[in-house]
Amino acid sequence: MIRFSCGMGLLAAVSAAVAQTFVVPPELWDRPRSGRAVLEQPAIRQAVNACLAQPDARLVVHHGAGQESLLAAEELRSWLTALAVEPERVSLRGGLKPSELLRLEVVRN
Repeated sequence: MIRFSCGMGLLAAVSAAVAQTFVVPPELWDRPRSGRAVLEQPAIRQAVNACLAQPDARLVVHHGAGQESLLAAEELRSWLTALAVEPERVSLRGGLKPSELLRLEVVRN
């Protein structure tokens, strides 16, 4: 029983260290955006809540190569800061394939 309990504690510690990733749905970009429309997206709401719940966490917006993906990532960063995430807690990172959707990753410092 003690061995099981210790193993579960280690599993919880490892899970806490793993970053959470949320895919930004493409339909967000098909309509006019507002703070309400952005927060109505479950993935974005969950990412913001997860980040704000952890004072040492930050959000990384992963985007693909190309101007369109970069512009979408920059707009999303602006919306995130408008939704109470401090600007220094949001960063952009390229590297996704052009066909991949924007992703929000909650990482702990």
